[in-house]
Amino acid sequence: MTAALAPSLTTADRCDRCGAQAYIRARLESGGELLFCAHHGRAHLPKLADVATEIVDESDRLLDDATA
Repeated sequence: MTAALAPSLTTADRCDRCGAQAYIRARLESGGELLFCAHHGRAHLPKLADVATEIVDESDRLLDDATA
C-alpha cells in the first residue's frame, strides 16, 4: 500500500459500493480502478491485494478530521 503526502482523493470521489466519501483507491492490473470508503476498503482489502497494482489508503485522514 502507498500513501501520498497530499491527499489524492477528494470529497467528490465516492465509494463504488455505497456512495460514501472514498478514502481508498485500488488501481487494477486490468487498467481500471475502484474507489472505496474506509469500511468497504477494509472489507475488500484481501481480494484487492490479489488484483491491484497499487492501493492508496488515505483512511488515516479520518483521524485527522476527528481531532480538528
